[in-house]
Amino acid sequence: MVLSVAVTATDIHRTIDAVWRIESARIIAGLTRIVRDVGLAEELAQDALVAALQQWPESGVPDNPGAWLMATAKHRAIDHFRRNALLERKHQEIVRDLESKQEMAMEDLHTAIDDEVGDDLLRLIFIACHPVLSTEGRVALTLRLLGGLTTEEIARAFLAPEPTIAQRIVRAKRTLVDEHVPFEVPRGPELAARLASVLEVIYLLFNEGYSATAGDDWMRPALCEEALRLGRILAELAPKEPEVHGLVALMEIQASRSGARMGPSGEPIMMLDQNRALWDQLLIRRGLAALERAEKLGRPRGPYALQAAIAACHARASLPTETDWPRIVALYEELGQLTPSPIVELNRAVAVAMAFGPAAGLQFIDPLVSEPSLKAYHLLPSVRGDFLFKLGRFAEAQAEFERAASLTRNARERDFLLERARACAE
Repeated sequence: MVLSVAVTATDIHRTIDAVWRIESARIIAGLTRIVRDVGLAEELAQDALVAALQQWPESGVPDNPGAWLMATAKHRAIDHFRRNALLERKHQEIVRDLESKQEMAMEDLHTAIDDEVGDDLLRLIFIACHPVLSTEGRVALTLRLLGGLTTEEIARAFLAPEPTIAQRIVRAKRTLVDEHVPFEVPRGPELAARLASVLEVIYLLFNEGYSATAGDDWMRPALCEEALRLGRILAELAPKEPEVHGLVALMEIQASRSGARMGPSGEPIMMLDQNRALWDQLLIRRGLAALERAEKLGRPRGPYALQAAIAACHARASLPTETDWPRIVALYEELGQLTPSPIVELNRAVAVAMAFGPAAGLQFIDPLVSEPSLKAYHLLPSVRGDFLFKLGRFAEAQAEFERAASLTRNARERDFLLERARACAE
């Protein structure tokens, strides 16, 4: 009998965790619209979560758990404002508005919440990724508010101390309040800049999961999955923005290779050496559909749509030898004109080498060696070492691979590069 109770309690706690992951962003978004303070909204939502953890093991999970959490959080909001001795008229109006809705049945309340859920979520995405915040703050706050991750989980994902992550989140919330950032979807000229900030955060999350910058693991799939989830949500909330679909296409296609990117011991496997039968065809189809959706909107391709078009060239090739490298070179040229950067030029050099030979690639990459922004970037000597190796210049290639290994902070990648360096001496 004791064992049965323990299992039941465990199951309920797992259910609460799953409900929170699904519903938390919607609840925080709805509360932020009401109280106009994202920090307070999160506190109220957390209070509702604590109430669920206390009550549901005894009362059972309600038929509509999301509505229960939202209603409980609204009651906490009323209590909060009532306790405030310096209650402003605005708060009084909020309390009256909330109290007028308390008599609604739970099902009716859920319907009312859903009426604005799309707009509220979109507003929350824009406020969590606001350019007034630091990049680290935007990433941490997005995972906290939209991903439902705990501070401990975020710290573990980024191999950072938990107090550091907690401080970033607190600082980000305080900045939003101090800067009086409105809870709204930007309009007109501001939209493009704000949307770019949102897309940057989502892609940063994806990249950190796809190729971890530090630690012992080559990949962190949970971050990839969270970025994909946020991208897909954004694509449905902003269906007429081609760059949103371009980013989703890029992530879907890149994620399709995940099962082929690591060997049995977790070691990296480069794209040309991957077993393409392991590529996820469902994700490829979804990615190509998202790319088509972006292109059908009829606007000039942005950087994410261009990168997705490059990824699509790889996805359509069943063998490495079937890859349309000249087209990839042309796409990188277009990307370089749109968003000039040494990283784009480095990737373009790889495409040039594949299309026209390693000597051509080396000629293209050598000017980048003196680029200050790439001085500590491990992929520059890694790529250059690969070109030198293919040209039979093994001593030079070994030095480049060793330098690349000294620059990376990822243990798996370091081992891979040192192995390549040893191969040069054989």
